Formats: sequence, C-alpha cells, structure tokens
Amino acid sequence: MKIIPKYPKKARIEMIPLMDVIFLLLVAFIMMTMSMTVYRGIPVELPASEAADVEKKTLVTVTILKDGALYLDREAVTLPVLRDRLSRLSEQDNPPRIFLAGDRTVSYERVLAVIDEIRKAGVTGVSLETKWTE
Repeated sequence: MKIIPKYPKKARIEMIPLMDVIFLLLVAFIMMTMSMTVYRGIPVELPASEAADVEKKTLVTVTILKDGALYLDREAVTLPVLRDRLSRLSEQDNPPRIFLAGDRTVSYERVLAVIDEIRKAGVTGVSLETKWTE
C-alpha cells in the first residue's frame, strides 16, 4: 500500500535562476548608465595617447577647433571672455576641473595661449583630452 502525503510539498522559489536574472539586470543597468554620460564639448579629431586614462567628472570643456576658434561648453568665446568665466567658476567652493580638447592640427602656440588664460583665471586643474589607444 502506497502512502500519499496529506499535504503536497510547499511551492518554493528557486534562488539560483533568480540571482542570475537579477545579476543580468544589474549589469544591463550599469552598462546603460555608463553609455549615458554627457559630453559637453564640440567634437574634434583628438590626438592619440596610450596613457590617457582620466576619470571624466567633466563640468567644463574648453575646445579649440582646427581654425583656432575657442569654445566653452559649446559656446563660442574669446580669450578674455574665457578667462573671465573661468575666474568666476574658480571662485566656487568646489572648483571644476577643466578639460581642454584641441584638434590635433591646432598650433602648439594656440594651445599654450589657452592654457595660459586658464591658469591666469586661477584654475589649476587642467587635463588635455586625447583619444585612448590600446
């Protein structure tokens, strides 16, 4: 004679497949948020560098185009206007880090003139933006 249990076994949730799904969702959200970073500068053809791994907490991007035109976060500026705006930003409690993106064909003299104006504005944290090559 076969004994049939009075109550069937309790239904239970298998944890391993559930953890796999949660891990997959976590990875997907991380990848999506990493791809949603905002680039505030003007696209230029950057020079390459093998040691250019800088964490981008970019608040201010200064861009120099091929023709020497100067932009501060996508807004065309001149050197005196750039110095004035950056000096106001450097007076904040947490001064921003400046990313300087210059086209690779821009003259070295123009880049140094922009760096001089940034330093005269009281900003010490300047990073030169490059393409990262492996």
